[in-house]
Amino acid sequence: MLIRSRRDFIKAAVTSVGALSALAKIGEMNAMASTSAPYQALVCITMSGGNDSHNMVIPINTYCQSSQSQQNYSLYAQARGNLAQPLASLAPTTISNGSDVYGLHPLMPEIAQLYTNGNAAIIANVGMLVQPTTKQIYQNNNPAQLPTQLFSHSDQTNQWQSAIPNGNSPTGWGGRVEDNLYSQYNSGENFTSITSTGGCGLFCTGQSTFAATVPVGGASLLQGASSPSRLLAVQNMLKFSNGLQLVQAANTTFTNGVGFSQALTNALKGVVLKSVFPANPLAQQLQTVAEIISIQKAIGVNRQIFFCQLGGFDTHGAQLGTQDPLLQQLSQAVGAFYNCLSTELGEDKNTVTFTASEFGRTLQPNGSAGTDHAWGSHHLVIGTSSQNGGPLYGGQLYGPFPSLILGGPDDANTRGTLVPTSSVDQYAATLSQWFGVAPGNVNSIFPNVQNFTSNNLGFLNFS
Repeated sequence: MLIRSRRDFIKAAVTSVGALSALAKIGEMNAMASTSAPYQALVCITMSGGNDSHNMVIPINTYCQSSQSQQNYSLYAQARGNLAQPLASLAPTTISNGSDVYGLHPLMPEIAQLYTNGNAAIIANVGMLVQPTTKQIYQNNNPAQLPTQLFSHSDQTNQWQSAIPNGNSPTGWGGRVEDNLYSQYNSGENFTSITSTGGCGLFCTGQSTFAATVPVGGASLLQGASSPSRLLAVQNMLKFSNGLQLVQAANTTFTNGVGFSQALTNALKGVVLKSVFPANPLAQQLQTVAEIISIQKAIGVNRQIFFCQLGGFDTHGAQLGTQDPLLQQLSQAVGAFYNCLSTELGEDKNTVTFTASEFGRTLQPNGSAGTDHAWGSHHLVIGTSSQNGGPLYGGQLYGPFPSLILGGPDDANTRGTLVPTSSVDQYAATLSQWFGVAPGNVNSIFPNVQNFTSNNLGFLNFS
């Protein structure tokens, strides 16, 4: 590690164009720093395109609550047809949840090992919901009870990132969490903007906090304005007083984000990690996240949110040849990231990584050996087990595992379109409360979560 102090960070940062505005912002935040607050990081991994989690978490011998029966691998294989993972291939990644037995995808041994060690959890059947929903409610098609534009990539992406299922939102839930913490801890908490390594959309957008982009390798920091001359022109334009207070505030927020991106990217040039990361796109993003986490003490940061992205999950055809290597990349990248946090940085107990995807896919394959857009999907949360001093109640599956009977009680139609049993709001609210959002502020960030019996799915310790 070459950067050892704020002074070193500032020396590295001031050489970048526009860094002065960023350092002014950092100066404001450093003035609020509190040494008593522990460092915490949330790392979002978005699987863009709609991940088919039916081949990520596979029932071998599982109790299905909705049908009050035991379901086994043969039921999965019958519904999956030519997309079913062979039972014998699941042996290296077999995991248990009490008396239930599952297999993770055979190319995900790293995550299977994390789960076995209590450092990973599975959240079953998560999706966008306005309220608790059943197959009957869906088929009644009452717009007030359902998310708008189900099965649409753009709409569901925006809804997942905003946690607003039935309307447009100018902000994402990650941005609103940052807004809340900035206000809640303005007398003692210190955190940076959400940092994106893979292109962040609505999730990173807040009303009063700015987003920073630090691409792998520290390349273009602002699309269309990456050269110094273009960036200077943009910055000068943003400084122009137009008399509109709201627009001017947005200009300032944007300028701070660009400046901080540059300062941080330049500072990372002095960071060297010993941990080895695979040469795949997600692993390289997570390596950049690890590098930023490694200098958090030097810049006096106590809270950080990161956004990473792995694309290619829109598998309408030839799915096995596309999804299999993507899930392998996910597992290898997460395994390397956790290893770096735990063995080199010592921040594994302070970091929670979680997956997101705009929707799941149909259990039944289509005629092109692929799957189509669906609804509920399983997700992964990674962090050190609470038994070892970490925040995660790991080695467990949370939420009822759905029936895999086509046309059955959990199928919205006849193709295995799962009606979610846990909402994105509940999932995100659980993560946010661990991150520091006070229980009394949860409803303002996630307006629909009050429609559910709990805003805590129970997989994290934030007592």
